[in-house]
Amino acid sequence: MTNLKGLLDSIRKIMWQDTGLNGDAQRIEQLAWMLFFKIFSDKDKELELLDDNYESPIPEQFHWDKWAGDDEGMTGDDLQVFVDRDLFQAMRNIPVTASDDVRNKRAMIVREVFEGNNNYMKSGINIRKVLNKLNEIDFNMAKDRHAFGEIYESILKDLQSAGKSGEFYTPRAITNFITDIINPVLGEKILDPSCGTGGYLTAAIEHLKTQAKNVEERKSIAENVEGWEYKPLPYLLATTNLILHDIEVPKIKFRDSLDQPLHTYTEKHRVNAILANPPFGGIVANSNEDNFPQNFRTKESADLFLVLMIHLLKKGGRAGIVLPDGSLTGDGVKQRVRQKLLEDCNLHTIIRLPNSVFQPYATVATNLLFFTKGEPTKEIWYYEHRLPEGQKAYNKTRPIQLNEFDPIKKWWIKREESDICWKVDIKTIVERNYDLDIKNPNKQEESIEFSSAQLINMLAESMHKSTQLLDELKKAVQ
Repeated sequence: MTNLKGLLDSIRKIMWQDTGLNGDAQRIEQLAWMLFFKIFSDKDKELELLDDNYESPIPEQFHWDKWAGDDEGMTGDDLQVFVDRDLFQAMRNIPVTASDDVRNKRAMIVREVFEGNNNYMKSGINIRKVLNKLNEIDFNMAKDRHAFGEIYESILKDLQSAGKSGEFYTPRAITNFITDIINPVLGEKILDPSCGTGGYLTAAIEHLKTQAKNVEERKSIAENVEGWEYKPLPYLLATTNLILHDIEVPKIKFRDSLDQPLHTYTEKHRVNAILANPPFGGIVANSNEDNFPQNFRTKESADLFLVLMIHLLKKGGRAGIVLPDGSLTGDGVKQRVRQKLLEDCNLHTIIRLPNSVFQPYATVATNLLFFTKGEPTKEIWYYEHRLPEGQKAYNKTRPIQLNEFDPIKKWWIKREESDICWKVDIKTIVERNYDLDIKNPNKQEESIEFSSAQLINMLAESMHKSTQLLDELKKAVQ
């Protein structure tokens, strides 16, 4: 089997040499559409072998094997022009009909991917080098596909340090933990209305695969796991992610989740489970807040997503979501949203996370909320998740790990109060105007004691620094 990590490193080095690529976000987008097209094309070949009636939606001259598959094939300016002028134009205009068959669904995916993404590379020679590297992978070989699925995760993690793109990636320890707790089962409808790169969707898919006993049950997974995403790059990354997890036609809608009036979602749209990290700190666009009842209208995206998710759950439906501290407190609309959550749902657990979990993209403190729709909240359990001993913060090289949640899973079964766990009844919360930002009452405050000699030395050092600063200021104004 190909050394996939080494191959990916080689592709990165080639891309660094191309003058058209600036920054990690562009390099990821460039690699993403090329990877998608290779993976999609390999799957097309497999489908044509397995189903005599299946025909690829991609016109023959644009099949991967025709222009990219030959290592000695088109290169230089010819390849550059072909990709920019011919390939992208053809894929953006690929015929789509009203048919509900697999071919048409896959055609729609190709069209949406290419409509939202671009070719940034300026050297046809470099494009050829990358294509040749990708030709070393056969995505129809289970070993290659599954091994690359793990490597693909490293590509997604790179988003965390790629500027604004970091908002689309949730650490896998969190997606897996939330999925384990919600425990979706075969036949249930599962939704992530802000799916980003597809982390929650793939976690749910892998969770459900362990329950499937036959081919039909495995096929049902694809129909029941759905995501919505409104930005082109994460949509592309999520679609590719699901194909790597054996989903032929990913059920990901390229749309803004807030773009429809709330009342248009009826019982047939409701789902059994929601797993999500809705965008927070963002401002709602296109006056989409007008799609919500007057008393919930706000420009804060996280609050509107919470209202939407409550609405989309069936009675008895469960949700596990990420929310920032800012959504747990505040007056006005924020208070009314929290009141709705507590009256419509049983918000039974809040896991408080350290504020470095999403670094470097975001440094705000976040929480994991778990709730069930259909009965009001009577009490909320809080659990304060702490950093591993000796670790000051999470970062790219030392991210949060799934095994750190093992104590929480153990506590979940038999809950008891401790220095990191506490319980609050609904009466107390109502008296606080539904403020959920409740600090740990059992936390022992650290007291630091200094001797008189130490205090005198600290004061002397402080005065010395002040004198130095004053001398510098005097020199500056003379």
